[in-house]
Amino acid sequence: MRNKALQNILGYQEILIDSKSRYFKPAEEEYQHSFAAEISHSLTQDQKYIHPRFFYNNKGSQIFEQICKLPEYYITKTEAEILKQKRGELIKFLDGNYRLVELGSGSSVKTRRILDALCENQDKVEYFPIDISNIVEESSRNLQEQYDNLHITAIVDKYERGLEFISALGSQKKLIVFLGSSLGNFEPDYSIKFLKKIYSSMNGSDFFLIGLDLIKEKEILESAYNDSQGLTVDFNLNLLSRINEELSGNFDLSKFEHYAFFNENESRIELYLRSKIEQKVFIAKIGLTLEFKKDELIHTEYSYKYSIPQIKKLTKDAGFKIEKIWQDEKKYFALVLLSKN
Repeated sequence: MRNKALQNILGYQEILIDSKSRYFKPAEEEYQHSFAAEISHSLTQDQKYIHPRFFYNNKGSQIFEQICKLPEYYITKTEAEILKQKRGELIKFLDGNYRLVELGSGSSVKTRRILDALCENQDKVEYFPIDISNIVEESSRNLQEQYDNLHITAIVDKYERGLEFISALGSQKKLIVFLGSSLGNFEPDYSIKFLKKIYSSMNGSDFFLIGLDLIKEKEILESAYNDSQGLTVDFNLNLLSRINEELSGNFDLSKFEHYAFFNENESRIELYLRSKIEQKVFIAKIGLTLEFKKDELIHTEYSYKYSIPQIKKLTKDAGFKIEKIWQDEKKYFALVLLSKN
């Protein structure tokens, strides 16, 4: 399906970067309405929450890029190292020309390991990064400067609509990647549902590469989400800043604190914002007054951790065939290459 037709179906605006790169995004009014509607719902539940995809406005994405460089945050470095070491093995699976489709691309730092290999082996490489943040525009410009044979069509939207895009790409072979253990942000039931969506978007010759964080010592996990420089604190509190800026809220950030711990029974890191005092907050654009008790929590993220047997069952239940599982020496992280059964 041509980009113009897809644009019409999904209601995107098209922004040209140059002759070889462009991106699509929802109309600003649609995006603001979606954010307002979700906040109106999520902060009025018995357990208040904010969906973790809202971490990634421009400021949040920049903070996260800094987090990825911290010594405590092993995830990005470990996954990048596996990609570096195993990219030759990965390429052997890709017979012919492949499009690269990435869910949650961010600044595409780790993706360069894959792009290096594809651009060395193909005359033309089409890259489709899908991310909720406008950072894809900046990363697309940077990538375009590095790869002469790279053509980029970016989508600024959530994963679910990105999957609609994937389904409309046609029959050319695809390598779909979902890195950073982002699947761990989903509840187990939705993880299966989401993987099945990816499976249904694939053709018989496509591959799916997913990165998953493995269960390890509690101290290592909790240090990664409670860093010594306080960047994760800033990242979490930025959700409230975003509501203030975009929806005219009056959250006082000094009256909330970051709270993160590893729930061993559920095998997941849990992130919250905790109210330091009893207080009221008003969000003007949606006419919402919120009351907080002292120590009341706003849930902001789960990050599930996996064992290899869990990964095998999860991917099998979604219909996939495992082609290869790569791990680092410490067994901290796994990259799993999947195909259709």
